[in-house]
Amino acid sequence: MEPLERLLNLVALLLETRTPLTFDQIRDTIRAYGADNVESAKRMFERDKDVLRAYGVPLQMHDLDGWGTDQGYVIPKDEYYLPEIAFSPEEVTALFVAAQGVREATEVEQGVRKLLYGAEGGVLSGIGGGPLVTGSDARGATVVAAADAAQRRRRVAFGYRTARGSGGARRVDAWGVVLRGGHWYLVGHDHDRDEVRAFRLSRVTTDLGDEGEGSAPPERFRALDHVEAGPWVGGQQVARVAFEPHVAWLALDAFPGAREEAILADGRIDVSLPYTDPALVASLLLHYGPDAEVTAPADLRETVVRRLQETLDV
Repeated sequence: MEPLERLLNLVALLLETRTPLTFDQIRDTIRAYGADNVESAKRMFERDKDVLRAYGVPLQMHDLDGWGTDQGYVIPKDEYYLPEIAFSPEEVTALFVAAQGVREATEVEQGVRKLLYGAEGGVLSGIGGGPLVTGSDARGATVVAAADAAQRRRRVAFGYRTARGSGGARRVDAWGVVLRGGHWYLVGHDHDRDEVRAFRLSRVTTDLGDEGEGSAPPERFRALDHVEAGPWVGGQQVARVAFEPHVAWLALDAFPGAREEAILADGRIDVSLPYTDPALVASLLLHYGPDAEVTAPADLRETVVRRLQETLDV
């Protein structure tokens, strides 16, 4: 048995036991300590105890009789397991704002994404969303305000423009924020329509006004279930983009349907990206800066070049 496997077996055994186990009981269960030479097995066990304690495992020894002639070992679960990580609304907002400053595919972005999206039922949800905020079509301040309202279960009021161009006011109990297909959505209970609705944040025309305490979502609510498919799903056009190797993996994960086609002569990765919205995919590709070059189609390449020129002219 490999040393790591032996240590893991020892930890698992001592975590699950209801009462401290003697060395003989441990030896009967873990075959690595069952060698014929008992003294050699004891020395191995002593070394393993030292290793576990050096790594912070709270392995404890208890006397099993009044004379201290017999000892047993146990690892208390309440001292071994980390407590559940919980964030206050202020901390969630701080993480979110910090994530907006990320301009490269770093461990920071991946770590923040896991913290904000990873837990089932978390206030933020995402599907292959690419950049957390940068490159999306919603103002960062609006996304942060929506996330904060959802985290604190607040009712918000805002102006909203529908896909058909009509405007109006909305009053919504904020329950979650979702990034899907490059678009941010606020999901919650719409009081005017008395149903759960999703609102694309790029169509919000005013600041989100706090209307007081809102309601809690129903049990097993998932905001993502109430957001329709984003603009890439069923895309009829395909872009070809040359990515530098150190960001190609991120693009393949960020764009639904993306596929590696070839390794180019200069070492870059040729990636195909299905899409339906040229303006949106151009915005998201600009996030990668000089590490991404659109090679086809020509109209998408021209869109990216124009956006870059507009940025230089500002």
